[in-house]
Amino acid sequence: MFNLEFMQHAFTAGTFIAIISGIMGVFVIARKMSFLTHTLSEIGFSGAAFGVFIGWAPLNGMLLFTLISSVMVGQLGVKSSRRESVISAVSSLFMGLGILFLSISNQTSNSATSILFGSVIGISEQEVNQIMLLSAIILIGVLVLYRQLKFDSFDSVGAQANGINNMRISIVFLLLVSITVSVAAQIIGSLLIFVLLTLPAASARYFVHGVGKMMLLAIIFALFGTWTGLYLGYVTNWPVSFFIATAEVIIFMGSLIWYQIRY
Repeated sequence: MFNLEFMQHAFTAGTFIAIISGIMGVFVIARKMSFLTHTLSEIGFSGAAFGVFIGWAPLNGMLLFTLISSVMVGQLGVKSSRRESVISAVSSLFMGLGILFLSISNQTSNSATSILFGSVIGISEQEVNQIMLLSAIILIGVLVLYRQLKFDSFDSVGAQANGINNMRISIVFLLLVSITVSVAAQIIGSLLIFVLLTLPAASARYFVHGVGKMMLLAIIFALFGTWTGLYLGYVTNWPVSFFIATAEVIIFMGSLIWYQIRY
């Protein structure tokens, strides 16, 4: 399996994707933004469709659309009372655009399948390098903002009282999530990207306390699901995203059962 170049690329990309998904997922769960990750995955689909339409790499289109939409949501939906409405409006706009771009594209069926469900075979060395670079940007961004992001995510009232700019942190965080969504969609597809950004972190919080420990365990869960999905996808020729989603759901259900038994 590892003698095949495309599997080497898939496992390298998958490893970086799992790491950043585990880290970002902890903050996504803490900030109660699971719905937003699902929305960004839909917007990422639209961006990829746009990229295909004008001849870009799908990842570049995803980055463009998710980054723009994140700024819009961050500016318009800083108040939690209107955040869901703003997210729904932005999502509707970009989904409509995605359907339009696919309908007038000459590569509709194959490109749509790849965008929605991911494509292990289609990952090139150039795309792997791009994924690694974007992952490094995300990690550096989290490291630089770690204290403020941690404070704002787990105690937003206290953070605001201590002079932390909630809107600035929110927008920067949304930009980091957007990059994560765009990167991770290369393996698992835009339909199921929220799986890696929510379930590993949600599972980890039932086992450990403390942000650092949650991140570490979320990364382990994300790596297990990703590596298992890639291996089973190779031996069965079934969609990798199906196996990744199934593995993460099993881990999550197991964590719930373990928590109920213990407490």
